[in-house]
Amino acid sequence: MARVVGVHRAPLHEFSKSPTPSIDLLAGLGVDGDAHMGARVKHRSRVQADPTQPNLRQVHLIASELLDEVNAKGYTIAPGDLGENITTEGIDLINQPVGTTMRIGDAVIALTGLRNPCTQIGAFAEGLRSEMLGRDDHGKLIRKTGVMAVVLHGGTVTTGDVIHVAPLAGDPIPMEKI
Repeated sequence: MARVVGVHRAPLHEFSKSPTPSIDLLAGLGVDGDAHMGARVKHRSRVQADPTQPNLRQVHLIASELLDEVNAKGYTIAPGDLGENITTEGIDLINQPVGTTMRIGDAVIALTGLRNPCTQIGAFAEGLRSEMLGRDDHGKLIRKTGVMAVVLHGGTVTTGDVIHVAPLAGDPIPMEKI
């Protein structure tokens, strides 16, 4: 069963986010009180490129299994350290198709794409950025740093909430970096 193992937010543009017992997701905006909340793009590099872009990165999710993987290699990465809003367990986030919806607590989100491992990850811990990239059996690059989503229906998300994934109809579209 997929569940939430931690929720986080940061009111300022900082790399890591602070743990909190719950977060409120606002439809079309993101995490209440988080620096990345808004209908238009909030990530600094994207704002510089075009501040009128829609914000497809309202909520960031990372699998706790990724944290376990890198911690087993000698790193000490806690939930929220890599800037995610929701740390999950028991779901293969990065292999879900674009548009996958998830009901978490009272909220419903839709996945929009993969997070690209940015240079800040390398600054957080030496060598960590390379751990966030891999290759599949065909040599295709795998970005492991979680997924981004938009909020379709607002609500509260709390540590321990079950994550319900709704299967998509039709041909799935693999997620790309956004």
